[in-house]
Amino acid sequence: MQKAAGSFDIVEDGFVYRFTAMASPCEVRMETSDFDLAAHIAGMVEAEARRIELKYSRYHRDSVVTGINQSDGSPIFLDDETASLIDYAASIFQLSEGLFDITSGVLRRIWRFDGSDAIPSRQQIKELKPLIGWQKVKWQRPELILLKGMEIDLGGIGKEYAVDRAVLAATTASPIPILVNFGGDLRVSGPRASGAPWRAAIESMDDNVSSEGFLEIHAGAITTSGDARRFILKDGVRYSHILNPRTGWPVKQAPRSVTVAAATCIEAGLLSTLAMLHGQHAENFLRREGITAWWIR
Repeated sequence: MQKAAGSFDIVEDGFVYRFTAMASPCEVRMETSDFDLAAHIAGMVEAEARRIELKYSRYHRDSVVTGINQSDGSPIFLDDETASLIDYAASIFQLSEGLFDITSGVLRRIWRFDGSDAIPSRQQIKELKPLIGWQKVKWQRPELILLKGMEIDLGGIGKEYAVDRAVLAATTASPIPILVNFGGDLRVSGPRASGAPWRAAIESMDDNVSSEGFLEIHAGAITTSGDARRFILKDGVRYSHILNPRTGWPVKQAPRSVTVAAATCIEAGLLSTLAMLHGQHAENFLRREGITAWWIR
């Protein structure tokens, strides 16, 4: 049995287990009076979060993504799980007409949303643009070939994928009601034991207000994309951390945040990110696609 290493709290109807992974606060809420079962499920959830972080983080030396990014133009053969994520990213690149592009992570070399006010030069962006564009990648499952200097970054789907995998692991182990929340991206196994919905807070854009309200969720997932924590403020201009891969610059006139409800966390996360990438047309995109969403300007 996987041993949980975080912290437990006793709450009404069960337990909450908290830990940190993927640079985010993580928690799993479990409705059960059986502490041993709660500890087992908590351990499974944490183990899955850490497995995916180690496998797909571009910051880990031995991750699959690091291996891909250091392939230097040589073919690299991917395992089935990674190949499925690449297939998914490739399909979304096509559907979004290039707005969602996992090769745009190379822009993180010059855009650092670290609290400073440093803005890269147009020349710096121009020099990186030849390294961006999924259409330049050769992908024939399971073989992947990047041009020299190109990189991929699965950060746009990794945390959401981890939530989905953690819920799958937990529900396979036990049918008790659970809610898994990794850094505000959450999914529930179904309604609470009483049949009531779970409640999820919408993060406020005002530092003096804890939330903008609550959503009730019986099934599926909720994610939020926005610039509440990661942005650059220079000369009165706020630059979002969400970058347009076509231009190399932050998206302009996007909502401060977009919250989306969907069947899975990876789907909700993708839709909220795509809405932000549509900038001033985010609301039109959400309405046109019939997406259940809430936004803050």
